[in-house]
Amino acid sequence: MNKKTVTLMIDGQTVSVPEGTLIVDAAKTIGIEIPVFCYHPKMEPVGMCRMCLVELGRPVIDRASGQPVLEDGKPKIQFGSKLETACTTLVSEGMVVDGLSEKAVSGRKEIVEFLLTSHPLDCPICDKGGECPLQELTMAYGSPESRFLFDDKQRLPKHVPLGDLIWLDRERCIQCARCIRFQYEIVGDSVLEFYKRGRATDIVTFSEPGFDSIFSGNTTDICPVGALTTSDFRFGARPWEMDSTASLCTQCAVGCNTVLNTRREAMSDGRIVIKRIMPRQNEKVNEIWLCDKGRFAHHFTSSESRLGKPLIRKNGKLEETSWEIATASAGEGIKAGGKDLLVLAGGKLANEDLFNLKSLADQMGGTALLYSNMGGGQLTTQMGVGSEHNFGEVGSETCILVASADLYQEAPIWYLRIKQAAERGAKLIVAAGRETKLEKYASHVIRYAYGDETAVIGSLESTPAGKAAMEAIQSTSNLIVLYGNDGLGLDGSTSLAVSCAALIKKSGHEGGLIGVWSHANDQGAWELGYEAANDLAAVFKDKVVYLAACDPAGDDPRLADALKTAKAVIVQELFLTETAKLADVVLPAEAFSEREGTFTSGERRVQRFFTAVPAWSDSKPDHAITASIAEKTGVELEGESASGVFDKLAETTPTFNGLNYARLEESSEQWPLIGGEDLYYGGTGYKNEAGLGAVLSRMEGTKLPELKTVEFLRPNDKALLAVPINRLYDNGKTVESSVLLVKHIGETCIRISEDTAAIHKLKGGSDVLVTINGNQYQTKVIIDKNVPASVALLPRSMGIPIETPATIQLKAA
Repeated sequence: MNKKTVTLMIDGQTVSVPEGTLIVDAAKTIGIEIPVFCYHPKMEPVGMCRMCLVELGRPVIDRASGQPVLEDGKPKIQFGSKLETACTTLVSEGMVVDGLSEKAVSGRKEIVEFLLTSHPLDCPICDKGGECPLQELTMAYGSPESRFLFDDKQRLPKHVPLGDLIWLDRERCIQCARCIRFQYEIVGDSVLEFYKRGRATDIVTFSEPGFDSIFSGNTTDICPVGALTTSDFRFGARPWEMDSTASLCTQCAVGCNTVLNTRREAMSDGRIVIKRIMPRQNEKVNEIWLCDKGRFAHHFTSSESRLGKPLIRKNGKLEETSWEIATASAGEGIKAGGKDLLVLAGGKLANEDLFNLKSLADQMGGTALLYSNMGGGQLTTQMGVGSEHNFGEVGSETCILVASADLYQEAPIWYLRIKQAAERGAKLIVAAGRETKLEKYASHVIRYAYGDETAVIGSLESTPAGKAAMEAIQSTSNLIVLYGNDGLGLDGSTSLAVSCAALIKKSGHEGGLIGVWSHANDQGAWELGYEAANDLAAVFKDKVVYLAACDPAGDDPRLADALKTAKAVIVQELFLTETAKLADVVLPAEAFSEREGTFTSGERRVQRFFTAVPAWSDSKPDHAITASIAEKTGVELEGESASGVFDKLAETTPTFNGLNYARLEESSEQWPLIGGEDLYYGGTGYKNEAGLGAVLSRMEGTKLPELKTVEFLRPNDKALLAVPINRLYDNGKTVESSVLLVKHIGETCIRISEDTAAIHKLKGGSDVLVTINGNQYQTKVIIDKNVPASVALLPRSMGIPIETPATIQLKAA
């Protein structure tokens, strides 16, 4: 329902806005900047800083008639005796707002003067210098003299760590509470609070460890002064020294829009390096937020352990060689193998890379597989959300089902957006084998035993726990289902996807199916026709295996043995992984920051990223490497430019038809208006001028595949069931190479309930020997009340190879 429109006048300009709009936002729509410190358009107004003071006039209303009193044919306006805050006052019909009057300007000057009484003169060294709202507004409203005594300034300890990622300079804080409110309102993790009162008011963290939130970096973007800074950027550079390049986060399937701030510097041997990653506004994807993994995991791109030169195996050892020799050797091996070519690609690759790899496999008569432990991608390509989908606009008309996924750990920004959708009235159903943080905001929670996922989702209307949830689905007009692989492997997640897709069809809603993939472009691989293999050990035998952006040998030692049965192994990578160590040819690939390309998010939005820094050493883009190898086999592929590859991709892939780089670069105005010169309004996030991307078309008229019977292991009193789960911080190269995030990985551990620990005579924190798949590992025991009985949670990529549920044995080390 459209809101009633209200017409008012602000600083002499007439504006019409929806009823319920705040004055500060109404002014923003017509380019009038009302200064603020505490107000932020993404959070509820509090009126704490008083910087937005204005004079307000309202029409005088005749009590008898209820109509405005006219004066010279116009409504008579009566101004209040006091200034009012534009950030807490809603517009009303006929209102007159004056922020330029002598009274209003004087009030703003006094607020700035008051703030500066205890603010240090740190501008020459402050990290916020050059993009500081207080600095900006001091220039606009500050007085050349102060009526306050300099010696009476508040002096507090500087550079206090709130956590290992965020530092607080107490003297600079102006107590706007933006950071506190962000954590409370947006995130739901109340880990910051005010301490003491008056001039002694301070920001403190009440969590252990300090500032225990995976969204902490956002507070530095919205802090209106230099009070909060990130550990990796403090004293690192000044804003005007850096270049800015639009990019995308590569850490999960959300597809967050980012900006890479780069600078050439002496301590990096004169190389251009990434100094920080900032959010780029896309209201349909990540709004203006990033998770801490997406913000801090970029350090892997400049790791000294990056591959820089091609390697070829001679006399049993890998030795550096030229690109010509390396690609010729790879090409000869592939040509000799012919139909025995097996391409295994990781979901970290761009669409252009995946297209060239699959094109080579197809033309050689070989096979192209996606390296993934989660299936169902054929269904998300058919039943994914449409172009009109936006979690930020979802309300009471929509039901959201999250099945077998821990979004806080696997797709943090989706967690934020779905949490807020639930708070706006969307009906949220969470179905899982264990408790997750999102359940706090759910209207319905379905708890099942691990192994019953598919059956429960497929029969909601006939199970006691699901009847109310089914009624909630039927009471809405839109159903969005997100499914994952928590406690599931490839077959299990594929089965769950079929069940979820059937539920959407059964509901009769338009809706959409979203896979909570582990990588940035798993969805892109499915769109291009990739399939996933369940038994790689058998698939490798007697094949010419061409691997790109995946490390099966590093993930599971059994696959290292299996690779030794291949005819030849060719690896395209950034690092000398365990898989690369087994290769006959190793080809150094460029990182995402060194090239351009596109990713397809889990919501099927294709988006561009751009070149920010020069290539590392002698590395090349993946699509170009594949084209060079293909040339040696007699296959012609586009390799000169990523845009050229994308054009061929769009021509031959129906769902991509009509897309090109120009289309993906199209932008439009978004609300709230972020990234302008008025950094005090929305923070230091960037305006999106590099493209909002485009959602792929659906393949209509397709039938659901038959639900295959999958034998699920289930927990019981005799056999302890090890359940694989995904964690945000794991032993992947992107986290291990980040000096800040590596400490967040923690020790390899196994999580069990208190009852299970008692049965096996184990104590929390003690060492335990885990026997799984015939191999024994030593790890730590963590007692977790959210773990079901007879179940042990084992994080994937944490040292113990596990992709599907398995029975295990535990005993004290």
